Amino acid sequence: MLLSDFDYDLPEKLIAQTPVEPRNASRLMVLNPADETIEHHHFYDLQQFLVPGDTLIFNDTRVMPARLIGHREPSGGKVEVFLLRRIAGDEWETLVQPGRKAPEGTVISFADELKCEVAGKTDFGGRIVKFHYDGIFEEILDRLGETPLPPYIHEKLEDSERYQTVYNREAGSAAAPTAGLHFTKEQMEELKNYGVNLGFLTLHVGLGTFRPVKTENIEEHHMHREYYSISDETARLIMDTKKRGRRVVAVGTTSIRTLEAAATAENEIAGRSGFTEIFIYPGYSFKIVDAIITNFHLPKSTLIMLISAFAGREFVLRAYKEAVKERYRFFSFGDAMYIGERAVKK
Repeated sequence: MLLSDFDYDLPEKLIAQTPVEPRNASRLMVLNPADETIEHHHFYDLQQFLVPGDTLIFNDTRVMPARLIGHREPSGGKVEVFLLRRIAGDEWETLVQPGRKAPEGTVISFADELKCEVAGKTDFGGRIVKFHYDGIFEEILDRLGETPLPPYIHEKLEDSERYQTVYNREAGSAAAPTAGLHFTKEQMEELKNYGVNLGFLTLHVGLGTFRPVKTENIEEHHMHREYYSISDETARLIMDTKKRGRRVVAVGTTSIRTLEAAATAENEIAGRSGFTEIFIYPGYSFKIVDAIITNFHLPKSTLIMLISAFAGREFVLRAYKEAVKERYRFFSFGDAMYIGERAVKK
């Protein structure tokens, strides 16, 4: 398939710059791929599309204060270092801007207590750096680092916790699993009391989020690997849900990728951890995921390809066209989609 097959026109004014309050006041477009119908609701209406026994699977990763601003020694030139993934110990995979001025051996100072040295390059144009510091690295990072926002968000975020889910607990991401930003603690409790199961896994969002697809033939695109972990408890919950004939609803594309990476067969999954490079595009056969909660994604992105694999490319693009017509808000702080057949309430 061609990259141009996943393009659509989006007015810039529809790119959400700030989150709505409360979180679940965002709009919810409901897609049923079986009959290709589209409905318009709000996120607080989500319960009406679920039944007791369904299982929501959330990615509990937490966004790191991953952006560090420093200066090269001894020239004093300004440098931005964006943390992507801890390799081992004090070595990290990063993006450095301007990268051309950060060859191997470059020392970058952020404060008296924190410096790093460029130790090498990555396959994707990033840099491997080794940090040197006085104290506890995580505490220093909390003080000196900034929570990164996607480049299409130009307004200042007053509360950095609005770029975190309310259920985050495992620090390690370079970006938020944005489908989960719509949930409030109260709504999650209401769903639990209604009989919906809440399960958790972890995928630390990395470089793949920022890398555009550059190959016209999408099958030639290579996904950057990301660390994931799914517990035995969550795997058992999913298997029990399947055995009872209920649905596994993935909250966000990161949850989808983790569930499908950990699948051992159709409707079977195991607790495991490791790295995944799974690339899901039309033609993929889903093994675990029955329904999806997601945001609206960038044109030509691997995320819109993933959603197209689940719901059909033409139907998804028609839904996006309607979302533009109805003035939905797009991307990280934008509105949401629920994709799946209506559950039969018994």
